[in-house]
Amino acid sequence: MTPTLWIATRKGLFNARQVDGDWRLATEAAFLGEPVSILLPDPRDGALYAALRLGHFGCKLHRSRDGGVTWEEIATPAYPPKPEGHADATAWKLDTVWSLEAGGADQPGRLWAGTIPGGLFRSDDSGASWQLVESLWNVPERLQWFGGGYDFPGIHSICVDPRDSRCVLVAVSCGGVWLTQDDGASWQLLGEGLSADYLPPERIGDAAVQDPHRVQRCAGQPDQLWMQHHSGVFRSGDGGRSWRAVTDIAPSAFGFAVAVHPQDAERVWLVPAQADAQRVPVNATLVVNRSTDGGAHWHAVWDGLPSPAWDLIYRHGLAIDDSGQLLAMGSTTGGLWLSGDAGNRWQTLSSQLPPIYAVRWAA
Repeated sequence: MTPTLWIATRKGLFNARQVDGDWRLATEAAFLGEPVSILLPDPRDGALYAALRLGHFGCKLHRSRDGGVTWEEIATPAYPPKPEGHADATAWKLDTVWSLEAGGADQPGRLWAGTIPGGLFRSDDSGASWQLVESLWNVPERLQWFGGGYDFPGIHSICVDPRDSRCVLVAVSCGGVWLTQDDGASWQLLGEGLSADYLPPERIGDAAVQDPHRVQRCAGQPDQLWMQHHSGVFRSGDGGRSWRAVTDIAPSAFGFAVAVHPQDAERVWLVPAQADAQRVPVNATLVVNRSTDGGAHWHAVWDGLPSPAWDLIYRHGLAIDDSGQLLAMGSTTGGLWLSGDAGNRWQTLSSQLPPIYAVRWAA
C-alpha cells in the first residue's frame, strides 16, 4: 500500500496521497490557520498525533484514530512549578512540543514527547496523561544547557531502539546526546568525538553543551546513527557512545535535516545550507546531498529542485518511508517536494504552502 505523506505547517496540517499513479496534495487541512509544530503517525495502531503551538493560548495535543478525518483533544505535557530560589534560569513552562515518537511494540500506549525548554515527557495511555521524566530533567548538566535557535534548549530527536524499547537516545539543542537503558530511570551523557567550533577552545569537546541539529537511527542497523550537528556531520557505529566526523561534504556540511535509509546505514541524505549566519542554499541552488557508501563520497542531486532558491529545510523537514525509496522534503518558504527514486529526481507538490515544520510518512 502506498503511504500517506503528512505535512505540519505554520497554518495547519496537510496531507498528500497517490491517486491514479499521481501524487496529489489535499486541498483541505486540519487545524487550518494554526501552527502545527510536530506530528506523529503511530505505526503500532495507526493513530495520528498533532501538536499545536497557539501562542497566547498555549500548546495543545490532538489525536485522530480515523486517518485524520476527525480529531480529539488530549492531554498536554505540563511542567511542575519551579521551586522558589532554584538556580535554573530556564522557564519551567511548556513552549513547544518539538518531537513526538512512539514507544516499542511491547509498550502499547507509550509515547515520548520532547519539548522546549528541554524536558522529556512520557505517556503510557496514548496521550491521556503525561509525566515529566524527572531523571533527565534533574541531571546536574542540564543547568549548562542553552538554546540554539530558540531562547531555551529543546529535545528534537528521540530514537527508540527497536531491539529494546527501554533503550532510548535523545538529542538536545544545545545539551548533547543522552541515553537511557532502563526506560528512563537513569541517563548517561554521550558524545565522545563530537566537536563544537562555536565554543571557547577549552569547551569544544564538552559533551554537555553540544548542538546536535538532528539525530537519526537506522532501524535495520540500530547501532548506526547519523547526526547533523551545528559544526558538521557525525556518525556513530556504537549506539551513540562515540562519534566520528564525516568530512569532504560539498557544497556544505552545515544544515539541519538528515534522513537514513531504514535498512542500510550506508545510505544517507542531507540538505546543506550555506552557513549558520547565512541559512540559505549555497549559490542559491537547493540541493540534496546523498551518500551510498557511508559518507566516503557525496553526490549533490538537484533534478527537479528550484534555482534560484532561498529555502531552508528544518530538522523535521526531510523524511524517508519504510521502503527507502520515497523521500519528502518541505521548506521554510512553503516548498514541498517528493522523490520516488531515493532522491535521483524530485517533483514539486506545492510551492505555496505555509512554512513547513515537519513531514512524516504514514502507512
